[in-house]
Amino acid sequence: MKQAATVRQSTNPAPRSGNLHAVDHRVGREWRWARNGHRGGVLWFTGLSGSGKSTIAMQLEQELLQRGYQTYVLDGDNVRGGLNRDLGFSAADRAENIRRIGEVAALMADAGLIVITAFISPYRADRELARRIQKEGFHEVFVDADLATCEARDPKGLYRKARAGLIPAFTGISDPYEAPERPELVLPTACCTVGECVEMLIGHVARHFAVTHQPARRAA
Repeated sequence: MKQAATVRQSTNPAPRSGNLHAVDHRVGREWRWARNGHRGGVLWFTGLSGSGKSTIAMQLEQELLQRGYQTYVLDGDNVRGGLNRDLGFSAADRAENIRRIGEVAALMADAGLIVITAFISPYRADRELARRIQKEGFHEVFVDADLATCEARDPKGLYRKARAGLIPAFTGISDPYEAPERPELVLPTACCTVGECVEMLIGHVARHFAVTHQPARRAA
C-alpha cells in the first residue's frame, strides 16, 4: 500500500509550460452567490460500490433544483465514459481520475454551483487532494454501507464478477477502501432510506450554503 501511495503522488504534475499566467475574473464569487441565492461548493460522495452514491446524488440534484438551487452531479461512470475515458483502474489512474474531477468540480463551484460528485474514491490521500484543490466549501459525505450490504445489493453485478476473478483490483474485494476519518456528513444507507438520506443532505445544504449578505457589485 505504501508503494501505491508513492505512485499516486506522482500523478499531480506541474504544468508542462512555464509561460502560464492565471487571469482574474471580473465577476467575484460573492456576486455569483448573490445571483444564485446560495454559495457554491462541493458535496463529495464517497463509499463502496452499491452503497447508494449515485441514487442519492441524482435524487438530491432533483430536490435541490426544485428548491431553486443551482446544482449538477458528476457521476463516476458518466465521467469515465467521457472526460476520463483514457484512464484505467490502477492506483495511478484512479488518482488521476480523482484529480481531474477535483479540478472540474472546483471550477464549477467557483461558478456558483453546488457540485455533487459520486465516486468510490477509495483512497484518503486522493480525497484530500480534491479538498485542497477546492480550498474551501468542500464537504466530504461518507455514504456508509458495509461490504456485506453492498454485495447483497450488487445492482450492476460487479461484486459477482469480482468474486469470479473477472474484475481485478475491485474495491472492497481485492483492493482496499479507506473510509473517511472526519467526514462532514455520514449517510448510513444500510439502515436509512434514500429519502431519509436526501433530507439529511438538504438540511446540511441549508446550513452550510446559505448566503448571509448581499455583496456589492464589482465595478467594471
